[in-house]
Formats: sequence, C-alpha cells, structure tokens
Amino acid sequence: MKIRVIVLTLLLSLTNICYAQVFYSKTEALELAFGKASIENLALFPEEVDVAKIQFLAKTKLESGLFTFYIGKENGKILGYAAIESETVRTKPETVMILLTPEGELKSATILAFHEPSEYMPPERWFESLIKRPLTEMDFSKGVDGISGATLSTHSALNSVRKVMAFYQVMVKK
Repeated sequence: MKIRVIVLTLLLSLTNICYAQVFYSKTEALELAFGKASIENLALFPEEVDVAKIQFLAKTKLESGLFTFYIGKENGKILGYAAIESETVRTKPETVMILLTPEGELKSATILAFHEPSEYMPPERWFESLIKRPLTEMDFSKGVDGISGATLSTHSALNSVRKVMAFYQVMVKK
C-alpha cells in the first residue's frame, strides 16, 4: 500500500514537470531582441504618485517597487526597450519578454517560459495582433480578441504588456 502511494505521488509530481517549458533564457531573449547590440539596465523605482498612474494605465496592481528595462543601444542610438515579466496564469507562471520601440510602441512579445499545459499558451499570432496598438486600446473590451482555451493566459499576457507600456509612459517618456 505504501509503495502504491509513493509511486502515485511520484507520477503526479512528474505531470507538473511535463508542463514546464522554458523557451529562452534571459540572455537568449535579449539577444533575440537586440542582436549583438550593447544592453544597459534601467532600474526604475516609482514613487507613490507614479505607482497610481501606472496601475491606472495598466489596469493591474504592481507587485514590486522595482521595475527593470533593458535598453538596446547601437552606436549610442536606442534600438528599443525590453522588459521581462512573469505572472501567474492559473497556478503556474508565464514569463513574457515585451519589446518596445524607442517611441514606446509594442514591437513584439515573446513567451520565454510557460509552465501551464501548452494548450493554454497564447499563440504567436495573438501577440502579433497587439503590435502597434496603443495602450488605451490594449483591452478585450476595445477589440483585443480573446482566445478560447487560453483565456487566463491571454489576460495575464495582456496585463504584462499593459504594465510595460505604462511604465514606459510614466517613467521613461516623460
């Protein structure tokens, strides 16, 4: 009886491992975003008034008092801003790299790691539909399509995109 319980516990714990997929490391992701360009870290510590603005624009609560942008530069020229965001979908995290143009428009969003079952992962074409969409229109009620079967993960990804764009608008663009 004890052996059956141990074997069953082991098998159940392995099912979680089967779901976990890491597609890119941080280093690989930043190389994907900026190639061989130099990368600078921009650590942002928003004050209370900034937090309120960011949360209003992003339509989500900030979990940390620190936010980091990775700035790709070539010959002193800014190529863009990247941020790596992780959010819990149901019970497991989804990690997305959001890449903005130097002007703060969404250039791309790439899933770096997804720990829920793969059928819940938003498809690449869904992320492509968000490109160049203004922050004020990054909402399911304003034309962003939901994905049946990936409802929670698309909500999570959209929260991440809005948060990154809101940080740019409040703390970088000024």
